[in-house]
Amino acid sequence: MRDSSTGSTARPSRRTVLAATAGVTTALAAGTSAYADSHDDKRLRGLISRMTLEEKVGQLFVMRVYGHSATAPDQADIDANLKEIGVRTAAELIAKYRVGGIIYFAWAHNTRDPHQIAALSNGIQRASLDQPRGLPVLISTDQEHGIVARVGKPATLLPGAMALGAGRSRDDARTAGRISGTELHALGIRQDYAPVADVNVNPANPVIGVRSLGADPDAVAGLVAAQVKGYQGAGVAATAKHFPGHGDTAVDSHYGFPVITHSRELWETLDATPFRAAIRAGIDSIMTAHIMVPALDDSGDPATLSPTILTGILRGELGYDGLVVTDSLGMEGVRTKYGDDRVPVLALKAGVDQLLNPPSIDTAWNAVLKAVQGGELTEARLDESILRVLRLKSKLGLLRDPYVSNAGVDRAVGTAGHLRAADRIAERTTTLLVNEEGLLPLSRRRSPRVLVVGADPASPSGSDGPPTTVLAGALTELGFSATALSTGTAPSAATIARAVTAAGDADAVVVGTYNVSATSSQKTLVAQLLATGVPVIAVAIRNPYDVAQLPDVPAFLAAYSWTDVELRAAARVIAGRAEPRGELPVPVQRADDPARVLYPVGYGLRY
Repeated sequence: MRDSSTGSTARPSRRTVLAATAGVTTALAAGTSAYADSHDDKRLRGLISRMTLEEKVGQLFVMRVYGHSATAPDQADIDANLKEIGVRTAAELIAKYRVGGIIYFAWAHNTRDPHQIAALSNGIQRASLDQPRGLPVLISTDQEHGIVARVGKPATLLPGAMALGAGRSRDDARTAGRISGTELHALGIRQDYAPVADVNVNPANPVIGVRSLGADPDAVAGLVAAQVKGYQGAGVAATAKHFPGHGDTAVDSHYGFPVITHSRELWETLDATPFRAAIRAGIDSIMTAHIMVPALDDSGDPATLSPTILTGILRGELGYDGLVVTDSLGMEGVRTKYGDDRVPVLALKAGVDQLLNPPSIDTAWNAVLKAVQGGELTEARLDESILRVLRLKSKLGLLRDPYVSNAGVDRAVGTAGHLRAADRIAERTTTLLVNEEGLLPLSRRRSPRVLVVGADPASPSGSDGPPTTVLAGALTELGFSATALSTGTAPSAATIARAVTAAGDADAVVVGTYNVSATSSQKTLVAQLLATGVPVIAVAIRNPYDVAQLPDVPAFLAAYSWTDVELRAAARVIAGRAEPRGELPVPVQRADDPARVLYPVGYGLRY
């Protein structure tokens, strides 16, 4: 078997897998199912008892690594690995640190195409199983869909969380989770850092926003539980994030240290509700947030490092005994107060099981090792977390057979049925907020020529877009003569002038808006297009709050993301090929008086 983006991904036989784990998985031979293995703690403890201390420390880490191949990445990725990690390849990372997990990123060149991803996954598993007492690796990624997706086309890209919130369908949420889980499973990715369980009640939230299912905690809870069942029914561990709730902050924890000022009572009724639902649904893992919640813990520590929050509340009060994984330890929110050598130790002391993506694996790994050797952490504490890690690996079937095949990829990834389902789900999410004088649906007879302008943010997955081109192409397929002109998120006076000139040859203009603020030049673009007298239709391709900044637009749609599936659905609604069925999952406040609601939760027009 070869491990390359173009090589064969032949699936090893069960005999080959068991032989590769000889001396370790013999203890599991009596297990007949993933469920039985995951609950056979005696056998799992037998595995733990044979590990060296160094191997135990490694099992707790989930690390990034550059490259499309476990053994033969491109030279640029070798250089990046040497600079950041001190190894050349994923195989060397595993041999040196015996990591229990690896996280895939598109920017790390892990996710070029489905067969390559499967080959990388197999190469990682082989590298780990070839080690003394080797164990399979739990491979993870952030495949939330919408604006966060690490695996792109030809895999199925589905509507994001807020779009699902607008659709209000638990069946659709479960189906989306099942489709995504089925495809990730086929690629060898068995843990997905989704769904987002944060209740987004702050329109200024810079890091969650449309990644949230909405602002109503009960609605969010129902959709979270449905997604959990969808993912986990497909054999992929779902991860509810970001506990204890990241939905009400104006600070991005990637770059700062947010403080959530909710009272304990408000936290119980708002933030905790979706996490309770996830736990009732049997969630496999929960991700911590690098936020401070003084009402829960007034120590000044982030939740990731708080025994009060993770052990006292999450495990004690909420009764959760599954896997707890940190958000990335490279984020500023967890590095503000303590050094990179203290953070992993404090996280374990707080009750964390998996340490995700530290900035320096060498610093973090050695810090944990020394903490055990020096008595700050006990080996029994490590064993407790390793048992949870192995329970999950066993439940997911990794201890029986961690490999995937090209045939399995072809059967599951980007299938016609999955793509059709994604389109149907997306059609039920597009939300019509304004439609003066019945401008929509747009008539091909009266308005055959359409100009599409607006923002063209980079594709979340690197595999679709740009939005203006996608919208124009979709409208052309629907019988219009549509042209695209990218004007960006901050159009200059010259760009606005070009758009106004182009509008002179159009019967209607579609404007894709992106996070419009009070001072955004996107407002000037829309105002000058309106002044031409040509009908203007705005499509918010991220936050629906844009509608408050554009009160004079005669037609306004919310798509909740700029991925192709959501933009094509918006085009079908514009053309009248689909009914607008979405309803706002968040309230939109007035721009001139944020204390007043312009459009409430549940608002959405119909044709």
